[in-house]
Amino acid sequence: MKTSGYQRASYLALFTILYNILEGLVSVWMGASDETLALFGFGADSFIEVISAVGVWHMLQRIRANAGETRDEFEQRALKITGVSFYLLTAGLVATAVINIYQHHKPETTFWGVVVSLVSVSFMWYLIRQKTAVGKALNSPAILADAACSRACLYFSLALLVSSIGYEVTGVGSLDAVGAMFIAYLSFREGREAFAKAKGMTCSCGCSCTP
Repeated sequence: MKTSGYQRASYLALFTILYNILEGLVSVWMGASDETLALFGFGADSFIEVISAVGVWHMLQRIRANAGETRDEFEQRALKITGVSFYLLTAGLVATAVINIYQHHKPETTFWGVVVSLVSVSFMWYLIRQKTAVGKALNSPAILADAACSRACLYFSLALLVSSIGYEVTGVGSLDAVGAMFIAYLSFREGREAFAKAKGMTCSCGCSCTP
């Protein structure tokens, strides 16, 4: 039973990796084409999530080998790279958002931001439910923490959705920049938690960390 449970968790991790790669490619491409900072930042976040998901997949393989849930060197390195990447994304998004607001920049359209975010919300909701079910069945804090991280990704999607719909309805260009700044805030929080996890602290993606 446990073996099949961890196998399912591994499949979900692989699905997360593949989905985030595809989502990142589409979002970065469309964000650059339409000059939509929020969508471009969302796509960059998807690529960072791939690094994190690879670490989770590696962890699940190790757990299946009965090596326990304590993170090894590979997973700690992946978390540190994830943390640095999130911090760099935060700085880039904030700086660009401020410039865009100052220059009264307007994206050509945020239609694709609406489409991508709705698709992402659907897939993240599915992943949250599946990962939570597997984590509870296996009584695995690591898998439940991964489910919580998928929930954090859902917040990224909602931030993109609100800012994209807001611009399409009102035409106020600064809403795209505001959406990007909120994504930057979420990225900073994710980066902080990645470093905390690398130090061996227990986190729940968006909540406080404890030793």
